Amino acid sequence: MKKPVLFINACVRKGSRTRSLAEQLLEKLDKPYEEIRLNEITFPVVDEDFLMMRDRLIAGQEFQSPVFALARQFANAETVVIAAPFWDLSFPAALKQYVEQINVVGVTFRYGEDGVPAGLCRADRLFFVTTAGGDYVPEAFGFGYIKALAQNFYGIGDVRKIEAAGLDIVGADVVAIMGAAEEAIADIFCAV
Repeated sequence: MKKPVLFINACVRKGSRTRSLAEQLLEKLDKPYEEIRLNEITFPVVDEDFLMMRDRLIAGQEFQSPVFALARQFANAETVVIAAPFWDLSFPAALKQYVEQINVVGVTFRYGEDGVPAGLCRADRLFFVTTAGGDYVPEAFGFGYIKALAQNFYGIGDVRKIEAAGLDIVGADVVAIMGAAEEAIADIFCAV
């Protein structure tokens, strides 16, 4: 049975603050979810042979191939939740590897006659949950990248970021910072 929410978990630490916020969001969504733990996936090496094989499958519209399992799963989700801590001006590399696997012409998006991508995903909402030790969190490299793909390729119009930043700065009030993020989650569902 397909579950309406897809939870893409890029957290690796046991006591992950990002995961904690994502779990609160999932609780508020109050729907069954399927979790993908990116640290448990062995992604294929994307080399020329892999790309040629994938291109052949796409050209033949063989979208039921196991190669496209993650893309089909993503395309069929009603809501997507991504939990990804802010690392090295972006997010964990496993999330980028995951995106490379789901970005499939004919499954998650198509190109129109004008060459502009059009989304094929069912989801109408994507939540990007992140935490950062510092306060320097440029949007373009992490959330901005995911938002651009979601809106411009996958057709997911409602893309929201839930963030707690500055958590590891000496003297930071971690409880207050996390509390503000938790309130932001609650506010999303009060407005609905």
